[in-house]
Formats: sequence, C-alpha cells, structure tokens
Amino acid sequence: MNRGLWIILGIIGVALVMLILNDSSGTTLGFANDDFGQLVWLGVLGAVIGAGLLRSGRRFGDLAGTLGVWVVIVLGLIAGYQYRYELQDFASRVTAGLIPGSPLALGVEDGRATVTLDKARNGHFETLMLINGKQIRAVVDTGATATVLTAEDARAAGFNPEALRYTVEVSTANGVANASAVRVDELAIGNIVRKDMPVLVAAPGALQQSLLGMNFIGSLSGFEVRGDRMTLRD
Repeated sequence: MNRGLWIILGIIGVALVMLILNDSSGTTLGFANDDFGQLVWLGVLGAVIGAGLLRSGRRFGDLAGTLGVWVVIVLGLIAGYQYRYELQDFASRVTAGLIPGSPLALGVEDGRATVTLDKARNGHFETLMLINGKQIRAVVDTGATATVLTAEDARAAGFNPEALRYTVEVSTANGVANASAVRVDELAIGNIVRKDMPVLVAAPGALQQSLLGMNFIGSLSGFEVRGDRMTLRD
C-alpha cells in the first residue's frame, strides 16, 4: 500500500473523529458538520483524481483537459442532487404526458403525501393504481361508493373471477350490475398507499373500465379539482 493511500485514509479517519467529537455542537472548524463532511469528501475525491492524473505521466495540457472533464462531471452530479426534487417533478410530468393516468406530480404537504392527476382526453380523471403490485388503469369516480375492478383487472391482481359469487348490486353507466366483494392486500396511487382495502369485482362483461371509488377517496384527508388537475392528499 503506497504512501498516498495511507495519507488519504488518515485524512478520512481524522475527519471522522472530528465529526464524532463535534456531533453535539453541530460545527467543525467553523463549518456545519454536513458542510464539513461534504468538504472532506470533495477534497478526497479531488486528491484521488489528481493523483491518478499525475501518475499517468501525461502532458500538462492533456491533464488539464481531463481534469476539466472531471470537474464538469462532479459539478453535474452535485447539481443533480441539489435539484433532485425538481427533476423528479419534471420526469413525472413527462411520464404523465406519455402514459395517461400516470401521476402528474408527487409531493408532500404538511407531512402528508400528495398525488396530482391530469384530466384525460375523454374528460375524466384517470389514474394508474397498483393493486397487489399490478398496474391497473381506473377512472376516478366520486359517484361510486366503492372501488370496482373489471373481471380482467381483478384477474391481473390475482383473483379468479370464475370462483367469485356476484351477489352485490352496483350502479354503473350501463345500469345495475352484480359484483363480488373482495379485499386487496395493497392499493397504491403514487405514494399514497392503503392496506387491506375492500373492493368490488364486477361480473365478467358488466364493466368496461375499473373505477376508483369513494371508499379510497374518503380515506384521504382531502382532494380538490382545479381546472384539468386533481390533487389527492393522504
């Protein structure tokens, strides 16, 4: 093990001891502990990159160009971390435009998860929900008392429609239909999750698209519609 590596390990060890000793005060050498830790990390990273470049035996001009590339990469990583939430929001908006029903944005308000949905082209709010880990598209229907799955979606979620008893009457756009009451292990929309949720399964052919009903919406702290956007609050 060469001397340079021992020096780097020594610096890391000293910095770690200083952070432990100054944990209660919150500052080290006049820096906040978090800032001091980042400073040490960046210094060690720069030392490693610099040592590698010097040992390569390349000309100064080539070394300067390579070092500049590394600086740009490091700065890009730091900027990406600092703007990670904005980038997540941008990615969600792009996904919502490409995949109907995908959450337009995920967030947190007052410590509670929020999901924003965009109105579909058919004029209804649709969402992609995960039921028992399977992705299912549903129409948000505040007029439905319960969440109702089509027989096809229920099969995808792990149920056998042929083995169910359809003894519950539900109102649909096509009139009254029979459904079967079941419970799903998990129902999630974005970062809003419900466990052991009761849902209904419509008889085969009775429903064209699954519905997200008031048994889920009523479990939220609130929801609102503004223009073409609906926000659900856990």
